[in-house]
Amino acid sequence: MAALMVASVAASAAAPAALAQSYPVKPVRIVTAEAGGGNDLVARVIARPLGDSLGQQVVVDNRGGAGGIIAADAAAKAPADGYTLLLYASNVWIIPLLKKSIPYDMRDFAPVTLAARSPSTLVVHPSLPVKNVKELIAIAKAKPGQLNYGAGGTGSTTHLAAELFKAMAKVNIVRVSYRGNAPAMNDLIAGQLQVMFATAGSVAPHTASGRVRALAVTSAQPSPLAPGLPTVAEAGLPAYESLSIYGVFAPAKTVAAIVQTLNRELVRALGRADVKETLLRAGIEAVGSTPEVFAEAIRHDTARMARLIQEAGLRDE
Repeated sequence: MAALMVASVAASAAAPAALAQSYPVKPVRIVTAEAGGGNDLVARVIARPLGDSLGQQVVVDNRGGAGGIIAADAAAKAPADGYTLLLYASNVWIIPLLKKSIPYDMRDFAPVTLAARSPSTLVVHPSLPVKNVKELIAIAKAKPGQLNYGAGGTGSTTHLAAELFKAMAKVNIVRVSYRGNAPAMNDLIAGQLQVMFATAGSVAPHTASGRVRALAVTSAQPSPLAPGLPTVAEAGLPAYESLSIYGVFAPAKTVAAIVQTLNRELVRALGRADVKETLLRAGIEAVGSTPEVFAEAIRHDTARMARLIQEAGLRDE
């Protein structure tokens, strides 16, 4: 009996190792948002080089809707065998802070890599008589509740970037809610809004044409995505930082050796010059990190955003 038990334990221990050694033997699926956005772009740009490295096809599975809930739930419920991954921006860990009933938990996922990041650009309509962050804060304090900012859905990166700015600067700028950032940008250009935090890639043509005025970038360090712009932190609001972070996850019980394989090949793909160039043209900076660095980034961002969401009263009750 004892010999049988030892053999059983040995067999159980050997099974994950054997799985990892043979991985992958079939196509890998990356679940992400609807086609056309930043999540979809990052997934598609890395899918081919990742497939080349793994020796298997990597397909993108678009699961749009509910701000990431549908995609995250699908990935969380997938077998933990390395053949289903989730690529999504920070919505995935922000939504549970905003809503009570979410069908997944962040403990359902194993972080694989911080894939990419994208700052926002703080922009104003040219009619607003401000040239820098300090002047914007001054006019907002002088006219509480008289300036408007536009943003997409609650909990989006651009929405939280604005709310973080308001909280840290102690100003009252009124949110005008839109279904997406594009219609908000249209109204900013038309002068119906005064302020907006827009993704660096999307706003670049409008700042170049002079239809909006860029004041600063929201990253902690100056960004190649917004050349010549100071950071919000150095321009008048110390310690301010807001980024859209794109990461890759596997289901939580995926064998560690498979996570390591995926991490190695994803970091390799993200380091390719053509991948970096394609993402940079879209306003996204390729990164690539260890699972531990990505996990720490999530912990840091979750703690910071949880405080902001509570103080701003953004959580659904």
